[in-house]
Amino acid sequence: MTWARPAIAEPETGTFAEAKALEKEHSTIQNSKAARTVAGHATDALDCADLLEMLGLSATEGKVRV
Repeated sequence: MTWARPAIAEPETGTFAEAKALEKEHSTIQNSKAARTVAGHATDALDCADLLEMLGLSATEGKVRV
């Protein structure tokens, strides 16, 4: 019988973690801009919701964070 070591999620550190954090920040900014652009070009709320869904975005991504 073999024993599998339990998978323990360790916090990521180092260069890879920094790159991952930067990518997440960049992705958040891009998604926010995309959601606002879609909202600005949509003909109505239903059109906006459909377009956002097609892009895999949510309406809350376009909100400005203060």
